[in-house]
Amino acid sequence: MAMENEEREEMTVTLTLDDNTELECVVLTIFEAGGRDYIALLPTEGEDADTGEVYLYRYSETDGQPELDNIEDDDEYEIVADAFDELLDDEEFDELIGEDDLFGEDEPDGLEW
Repeated sequence: MAMENEEREEMTVTLTLDDNTELECVVLTIFEAGGRDYIALLPTEGEDADTGEVYLYRYSETDGQPELDNIEDDDEYEIVADAFDELLDDEEFDELIGEDDLFGEDEPDGLEW
């Protein structure tokens, strides 16, 4: 595949925080939870970048422009955080054990799926 050798370009977004400072973040993923779309962002510098703090926001698009909204409700945040954690767990599993390892043609004799 040609895409395996290509380096994936990181998308970034600049957040304006409550104190009017700007923070550049890498877009980790956009995912669905509880019937809505959310975005996970990782700061590129500062204390939160050093600790791996991930920011979660509601995500939508209006006229092709992305819009981020704060998650104000604790219950909604828990649903979103749990969905993101599960997504991370799935990603880590996929990296540790590739699909070919699970369903490849090199299965040991006598092993059936």
